Amino acid sequence: MKKLTKEAINQEVFDLYDDYAHNKIDRRQFVEKLSLYAIGGLTVSALLSYMTPNYLDTLLVKPNDERLQSEYITYQSPKGGGAIKGLLSKPDNTSGKLPGVIVVHENRGLNPYIEDVGRRTALDGFISLAPDALSPLGGYPGNDDDGREMQRKRDRNEMLEDFIAAFHYLSTHENCNGKIGVVGFCFGGWIANMMAVKLPNLLAAVPFYGGQPTAEEAAQIKTPLLLQFAGLDTRVNEGWPAYQAVLKENNVEYTAHFYPDVNHGFHNNTTPRYDEKAATLAWDRTIAFFKEKLK
Repeated sequence: MKKLTKEAINQEVFDLYDDYAHNKIDRRQFVEKLSLYAIGGLTVSALLSYMTPNYLDTLLVKPNDERLQSEYITYQSPKGGGAIKGLLSKPDNTSGKLPGVIVVHENRGLNPYIEDVGRRTALDGFISLAPDALSPLGGYPGNDDDGREMQRKRDRNEMLEDFIAAFHYLSTHENCNGKIGVVGFCFGGWIANMMAVKLPNLLAAVPFYGGQPTAEEAAQIKTPLLLQFAGLDTRVNEGWPAYQAVLKENNVEYTAHFYPDVNHGFHNNTTPRYDEKAATLAWDRTIAFFKEKLK
C-alpha cells in the first residue's frame, strides 16, 4: 500500500480526530466513523495508525541532550493536587539567573511532546518547567488515550492551581530571575489564558488554540498576550471575537495570529495535524515574545 500523506487524508478525518481527542466521541465511535474513509485500499488500521501520535521518531531535543540540564522535580500545590511532578530544564553552563517559562500540556498529561517543548524552550535561553497535572493520579500513564481518561477525573480549576503553584515555584528558584511567562497548548492554552487572569505578575502568556476566559475574567487581565490560532479550528476560534472585545475595552496588550488552512494542534509535530511552516513561525514568534517581555 502506498504511504499515507496528509494531503491524501480527507479534512473530515482530522475533524473526527479533533472530536476524539477532546472526548466528544470515544475510541469505538472514532474507529467506526473512520471506516467511512477506509476506501480505495486504505484500511481502518492504517488510518488509525497514521493519526496516532508518533513520539519515538519526532523528538527535536533528546532527553539526554548535552546542551541542557534537565531533571524531574516535585513541587507543592496546596490549593490543587498536592505534590506535582514537573520537568525542569535549563541551558548547561550558564551563569546568572534566567527568565522562566511554564510549559502547559494538553488534555492528556505530560507526554513526550510537551517534555520536548520544555527542552526546546530551555535551549532558547530560559529555565522551563513543564508540570504534569496527572501527578495526583500517578502521572502521565505512557499513552494519550489513558492520559485523557485520567485528566477527565480532575477538576480543571484545581489543575489551574497546580500551574499557578508552578509559577510561584519557578519565580523563587535559585536559577530564575523571577520574570515568568507561560505557553500552553489546547487545554494548556486555556490555562495560559487563566494564569493571565489570576496572576498580575505574570509577564507574558502565549495560548496556542486555547479556550477563552469569561468576559468577567478577561477584564482582570494585565499580562501581555500572544494568541496563536489555527485557521480551521472553528471550535476554539468562535470564542475569539467576544474575548477580543473585552481585551480591547480594557486596553490589554495583545497580538493574535491566525494561521490559515491548518488544524487545531498544528504545533504538535507528533501527529499529521502538524504543519511545519505554521509551527515554526508560531514558535519563533513565541520565543521572540518571551525574549522581549522577560528581559
